[in-house]
Amino acid sequence: MPSRAAIRMKHPSFSVSVTTASQLHDAVDRLLPLLRADASHASAARAIAAAVASFRPPSTLLSNRILHLLSSHPATLPDAVALLASLPSTDVCSYNTLVAALGRSSRGLASARALFDRMPRRDHFSWSAVISAHARHGQPRAALAIYRRMLREPGSAGADNEFTASSALAAATAARCARAGRELHCHVVRRGIDADAVVWSALADMYAKCGRVDDARSVFDRMPVRDVVSWTAMVERYFDAGRDGQGFRLFVRMLRSGIQPNEFTYAGVLRACAEFTCEKLGKQVHGRMTKSRAGDSCFAESALVHMYSKYGDMGTAVGVFRGMPKPDLVSWTAMISGYAQNGQPDEALHYFDMLLRSGFRPDHVTFVGVLSACAHAGLVDKGLGIFHSIKDEYGIEHTADHYACVIDLLSRSGLFERAEEMIDTMSVKPNKFLWASLLGGCRIHKNVRLAKWAAEALFEIEPENPATYVTLANIYASVGLFDEVENTRRIMELKRITKMPASSWIEAGTRVHVFLVGDKLHPQAEEIYALLKKLYLKMREEGYVADTGFVLHDVEDEQKQQDIGYHSERLAVAFGIIATPKGAPIKVFKNLRICGDCHTTIKLISKIVQREIIVRDSNRFHHFKNGSCSCRDFW
Repeated sequence: MPSRAAIRMKHPSFSVSVTTASQLHDAVDRLLPLLRADASHASAARAIAAAVASFRPPSTLLSNRILHLLSSHPATLPDAVALLASLPSTDVCSYNTLVAALGRSSRGLASARALFDRMPRRDHFSWSAVISAHARHGQPRAALAIYRRMLREPGSAGADNEFTASSALAAATAARCARAGRELHCHVVRRGIDADAVVWSALADMYAKCGRVDDARSVFDRMPVRDVVSWTAMVERYFDAGRDGQGFRLFVRMLRSGIQPNEFTYAGVLRACAEFTCEKLGKQVHGRMTKSRAGDSCFAESALVHMYSKYGDMGTAVGVFRGMPKPDLVSWTAMISGYAQNGQPDEALHYFDMLLRSGFRPDHVTFVGVLSACAHAGLVDKGLGIFHSIKDEYGIEHTADHYACVIDLLSRSGLFERAEEMIDTMSVKPNKFLWASLLGGCRIHKNVRLAKWAAEALFEIEPENPATYVTLANIYASVGLFDEVENTRRIMELKRITKMPASSWIEAGTRVHVFLVGDKLHPQAEEIYALLKKLYLKMREEGYVADTGFVLHDVEDEQKQQDIGYHSERLAVAFGIIATPKGAPIKVFKNLRICGDCHTTIKLISKIVQREIIVRDSNRFHHFKNGSCSCRDFW
């Protein structure tokens, strides 16, 4: 239909001359992606919307196109709302466009709900949009209530389909409500809308995230069609639940079924191999990935870098990184964090400098890795300089994790006054990692006053975590406050909080060998203890004296030496000397932090037996070689 007036616009990246409805449609198609990317095109969008007034009357189709354009960016969303109110002719699509757009932000949720309630007619998209919006913005129970209203409302039977059911299942997932999820499961089966792959996936996801992984597996096993996406999701669900054995077995079953893993499958399995320290399996997965070429993506290769750094094998991690055609920010960050965790701060900072020179802008995760490297090395001035640059140079707001790294740096260095001042003035609420960092620094420097402050904060955040009680008791014991040690133990007993038993493990042959403190159940226990006795004799010749400050009990020194002499990591190291080829590195993993006396002991053992010994504890790697450690005794 011809217009009464032509509209002409010129913009650096957009110019148009509109005289017909067809040209207006074309202009909307061109402008829509520009507006979504950049709010500077808002004026052009408003001018196009104003052109609607030239068409008498504008068609509903054309009006809806303009509504879609204006609602595509928050800057022009109010214009879309105003346009809807002025249109002489609307349909359900007109309202749906605005309900979905308003529901994209938490601030617009109430307006989306009000508009939804005013709709003269609703279809399945209307119900799905408003249900999903409530679930997405922290109101999953309200979302479920809306779904139940849909089932009761006359004339809405056609809306009860796989789309609305999937939205409701997402709400049950967000609410972590297995009961509501099971009710929905029964409902979709009764209605016969359970044949859709999206519904099956939503059901499995709901059960897994509600802590019912076996039910998720049952749904997965009954899926009529299982593609690589559904297999990958189920494998990940096992890993997320800490059931690594079942996750790996399902991955093997996937391979045998003929389904080819994609880069997301490989990345998830590699992350699990890193998390659960399955080194041999990780290398096998790497080999298969290389042969299949499915892992030729930054996503999967970044997971490889992360895995090898978690194994303490930065040489292979570097090889993978250098073989990447175009490393992305995640890959660079994995290298920086890997070097930081492996006690190589100079290399971490070197890679950070290379990242900056490559043209990438670091994000908040990258800065956590860099600050962690500074903290592990005691680089106070360097670390503080980088911390201030995060906001001043890069315009990134400091996160609680950034502050935690700096508090770690300051407290490890004994700069408690500066740490207190930063905590009192920081712009975000301290998290558990910050308080744990402060408590760890207090343990190093035996600062009882601040240790109590940090422990009290941690008791409020996670009152059932035994690590806080144990660390506090260690600090009391280190300064001879054994009454306080016993008081801390009594509190743990009253609250039924049990200390996680320290364990260490090592791969040898085809088996993983696990040791507890004073463990004599291993088939080679007699040989292990005999070797340790020989090593202790040689250590004493080197001037070793046991540091019994790490023993909590107020007992005689001889008993303290006996208690500390057979910690799990020492047993694992001794077994490694026996069970691995002469000259090969010995790699031990521990679930808790290595104690100071074990650190000294393993340094000396590495010198006596002339072997590299790598210990990964709960915090970081320690690479022992020729009587020294990569952490430079600062951890």
